[in-house]
Amino acid sequence: MMTLTTLRDPDLSRWTIAAISLATPILIVTATLLMLFNPWWITAAQDRAGVPGITGLAADEVRRVTGSILSDVTIGPPEFMASVDGRPILGPAERAHMVDVYGVLRGFALAATIAAALAVVILVRHGRDAQVWRVTARAAGVMGVVGALLAVLVTFFFDTAFLLFHLVFFPQGNFAFDPRTQRLTQLFPTPFWTESAVAAVVVATGLAGAVFAAARHRAAALVARTAGPHDGDGAAPRHNS
Repeated sequence: MMTLTTLRDPDLSRWTIAAISLATPILIVTATLLMLFNPWWITAAQDRAGVPGITGLAADEVRRVTGSILSDVTIGPPEFMASVDGRPILGPAERAHMVDVYGVLRGFALAATIAAALAVVILVRHGRDAQVWRVTARAAGVMGVVGALLAVLVTFFFDTAFLLFHLVFFPQGNFAFDPRTQRLTQLFPTPFWTESAVAAVVVATGLAGAVFAAARHRAAALVARTAGPHDGDGAAPRHNS
């Protein structure tokens, strides 16, 4: 009968296995966000979503305002007072929501920092242990399966996925805005989020697959190096003189 113990790598502690299993997906998500949560991707996605036409602002003005919002939400301070013609482009409710977004990102940044620190410690102490790489491969494999399921969800049920995401991370409910009058949903309309969500899932799934393959390869290489040149029954090859 298979028990939890049989699923563990015997030479690794439960804490080490748990740390690898948590750090691997967190770092994959972090890499995904760094690839997409930047001015280059956001500007291109806004252009494809037709944001200048939706807002009635020139493309340069859209980039300036968006850049200010992006700076406030990633670096801070979370003031969100970007203005057009001397008036703040975001209203009080929109600014309050963006302050909440800032808080969520700070929490994730802390988790990513801890995950990176754990990864460094584990690699320094156990980097030549094939079991570490097998656990990493399993974690990345699970991440890949989850990513594939999320790809289906965001492709065919985006509205539901978008609502669930906001209910989880913003349970206070201050995320519903009128796209006819409120600039936040005009600057970041549904087509922008649909494209970005699909891109994020594809990138994260691809990274998970790459980590899975690389970790399996590393584990196999370490096992082969440890085993040395043995024959099929584990005995060293004989040489006749």
